[in-house]
Amino acid sequence: MQALLAAGMTPADHLLDIGCGALRLGHKAVPYLDPGHYWGTDASLALMRHGRLAELPDPDRLPEDHLIEDATFAFPGIPDTITLALAFGVFTHLPHAALQTALTNLRRFPNLRSVLFTVFLSDAQGSTRQPDGVVTHPDRPPYHVPEAAIRDTITQAGFTPTRLPTLLPRGQVLWTAT
Repeated sequence: MQALLAAGMTPADHLLDIGCGALRLGHKAVPYLDPGHYWGTDASLALMRHGRLAELPDPDRLPEDHLIEDATFAFPGIPDTITLALAFGVFTHLPHAALQTALTNLRRFPNLRSVLFTVFLSDAQGSTRQPDGVVTHPDRPPYHVPEAAIRDTITQAGFTPTRLPTLLPRGQVLWTAT
């Protein structure tokens, strides 16, 4: 929530929470946002449904059809009203091509002003120990990617990259694509 608020999120924004899982952010964002302004995607619809019932003080504030099963970042059924998108801890577990696909597909949202996401960074050809000790890899989870590749991917998708100074848990680096 702090990162979204720092990015200017207001209750009137329409948030797309990519890889929302059991609503680890949703349980805070849904009560904050105007009703119907939160959308979540994840590879597991069952996990999202469980989170809706178990984590939200008022599950009715989040219509079940705002939880979309989507393992390919195609964003089916997500409305054009989306203004902010967030993917925390998603691309650390997937090959870099997944970030490329997601950013390219996010370009279809005409009102989108910012995408926030996390990655592990390293230029190393092999394993790297991140600041808090987690070991990342270029070819298997948890993945790391060179900073230049992240900048290129964001730019090629038609966004402007910004690396934020905040390090997140496990040494993940927060980026915005605007």
